[in-house]
Amino acid sequence: MLISKSSVFSPREEGVYSNVAMRGRHADAYSMYKRGTRDYINAYDKEQGSVRSLNGVSKEIGNPSWKRSFLYILVASLASFLYGYHLGVINETLESISNDLHFNGNTMAEGLVVSICLGGGFLGSTFSGLIVDRVGFRRAFQLCALPMIIGSSMSATAKNLWGMLLGRLFVGTGMGLGPTLATLYVTEVSPAYVRGTYGSFTQIATSLGLMSSLLIGIPAKETVGWWRICFWVSAVPAALLALFMEFSPESPHWLFKKGRAADSEATFEKLLGGPYVKGAMAELSKSDRGGEAETVKLSELLFGHHRKVVFLGSTLFALQQLSGINAVFFFSSTVFKSAGVSSESANICVGIANFLGSFAALLLMDKLGRKVLLIGSFSGMAVAMGLQAASASSLASSSNEVYLSVGGIMLFVLAFSVGAGPVPSLLLSEMFPGRIRAKAMSVCLASHWVVNFFVGLLFLRLLEQIGPLVLNTIFATFCLLAVIFVKRNMLETKGKSLQEIEMTLLPPE
Repeated sequence: MLISKSSVFSPREEGVYSNVAMRGRHADAYSMYKRGTRDYINAYDKEQGSVRSLNGVSKEIGNPSWKRSFLYILVASLASFLYGYHLGVINETLESISNDLHFNGNTMAEGLVVSICLGGGFLGSTFSGLIVDRVGFRRAFQLCALPMIIGSSMSATAKNLWGMLLGRLFVGTGMGLGPTLATLYVTEVSPAYVRGTYGSFTQIATSLGLMSSLLIGIPAKETVGWWRICFWVSAVPAALLALFMEFSPESPHWLFKKGRAADSEATFEKLLGGPYVKGAMAELSKSDRGGEAETVKLSELLFGHHRKVVFLGSTLFALQQLSGINAVFFFSSTVFKSAGVSSESANICVGIANFLGSFAALLLMDKLGRKVLLIGSFSGMAVAMGLQAASASSLASSSNEVYLSVGGIMLFVLAFSVGAGPVPSLLLSEMFPGRIRAKAMSVCLASHWVVNFFVGLLFLRLLEQIGPLVLNTIFATFCLLAVIFVKRNMLETKGKSLQEIEMTLLPPE
């Protein structure tokens, strides 16, 4: 797609940038950078004949090497590993914790140990966009690791319920930051042709974290105080995340938005290679509509030009949690125990199912596309929840009840990890324009944490009061609603550059 100078800089925009240049040194540098964006476009147009897809891909030079950014994707995925670990660490250890800290049998207190972490996640997620926009991704990742180290230490040394709750609150703050940072960072440093595959790495890391917590927690019921070891272990990957981020590159998109075009160009060269730099810079300049130096206000996201895409994102995350997935992760041991199944072996199977589904998503994300995986995933989850509801009905025999219950949970986790787990974060980070990406993601993820909080808090109480048949039927209904919602509202982003997606959703006014 060709782009003319007049379409990038109208007389009105030139006047705006002249006014901005009077706001101090930073604004002056930014204004100079804005005028310089024409040079990137003109130079690349002259050399290639047109502005091509992100990362400067052309028929002559092909795609940039995936190896250049691969290690940095793995480092960022440590945040997702920690999210998965803390998501599952309470599963095997909750009974031991409640016995040692003297709140055994209090379902509300047990639910609070789970949900207080999610409340912290809401706080971390709410401020994640502001933190990223202010300090960048590298420092934000390090800030994410800090409360996880502190909170894990507090949980491991807790002497009573309140000490445990405070530690879990700190951990939750880091959990709220981690998934947002990992998704945005992967989106902004990955070549377009493998962005979906790399996005699946965060889900694989989450599943590995979940499996690790379940395996490490197995001795908790037989070994006194073992649950404290489970919390101490999580401080290690958090410390590694903070250390390795010191040697990782900053997002070139963030650098460009801050007016540091030269640093952005150097980072693209590190991530993609020299032949692709001009194309990447030209596309950033092409999608830049001005105003990046200004603060994005919450009112603009909720009531302004971007309100529809923010609403769609928030609804998708809410439906993801209303499917009941984290109720399965948090309380699968309780469900298996009621079905007469060994929680140790069943939870290991859940972890394996989650990993296999995540690996399948890695292979399929850039082949089938995001929308197809979402529809198939939510459909499979609806069927799985139907099986679990059937297991609780009077029609199921005692022998069939076990197979339907455990099989339903396994199928549910597998279907979730193929699409509904990895896709929403990746899809929305692709759909949001660069100017609002971080803050819009934080708003959408806030809905995720709010719903997650109440599911974790109320699941055991609802299971007691209305029973598994009605509760699983409700979860299945939300899965079906998610299928309809995705079919009607979600955009396919497979193989498209971030700038192409932005111009599709938000054409010039």
